[in-house]
Amino acid sequence: MRIISWNVNGIRAVEKRGFFEWLKTENPDILCLNETKAEPGQLSPIFINPVGTTYTSFWASAKKKGYSGVAIYTKTQPQDVRYLGKPEFDDEGRVLIAEYKEFTLIAAYFPNSQDERKRLPYKLAFNDSMLKLCNSIVKKGKHFLLCGDYNVAHTPIDIARPKQNENSAGYLPEERAWMDSFLAAGHIDTFRHFHPGEPNHYTWWSYMGQARVKNIGWRIDYHCVDKGFLPKVKASIIRPEILGSDHCPVEIEISI
Repeated sequence: MRIISWNVNGIRAVEKRGFFEWLKTENPDILCLNETKAEPGQLSPIFINPVGTTYTSFWASAKKKGYSGVAIYTKTQPQDVRYLGKPEFDDEGRVLIAEYKEFTLIAAYFPNSQDERKRLPYKLAFNDSMLKLCNSIVKKGKHFLLCGDYNVAHTPIDIARPKQNENSAGYLPEERAWMDSFLAAGHIDTFRHFHPGEPNHYTWWSYMGQARVKNIGWRIDYHCVDKGFLPKVKASIIRPEILGSDHCPVEIEISI
């Protein structure tokens, strides 16, 4: 099973750049989108049921128009799909939780802590909710896959210019410390599992200064799983060749 996660920075914008043609060609089993910036009622039918495919779509949208939002396109009908159940996060369309027989898929768009740490408390509260959710799934004897834009570059190897960004949103000590605690709880950053110590792998680039061409980026999009699910993970890769957003997709292959 191939699962792709992609922050599209506006699904209506990426549609104009060939999104649905790409989806048909790529043909993942599940596609999770971050930062859709739309709700189903604003979209034409092709966004809900892509023509020529067997995908079913599910949406979590922000109350604020044109902001945040996640979506899941899936070929296999989940047993259940729900929101996180916390209004402060559901009102921003941050999470969709899809229950499959073999695992729980969590499609999440983590908040940006913003300049001067303006939303750092909100982000850390969201992060803690994610950790509690993942821990609760494991405690029940089940497995999880938490994918999406975490809005944090975990270690210096995950950012092109770590020294210059020590006080930047997405690389703050508190954010990185939370990622430490998440992994210390027994959860796995699958890309790093397969690519330990490899530099220059990024998933987001600024639109400024030809950052993408120069590969001056940040690795802030992840597929993480519980340790017990790791043997099912066959590959975890970054797809920088796919354009259309300031992020590129990240992909995981699991055997179930």
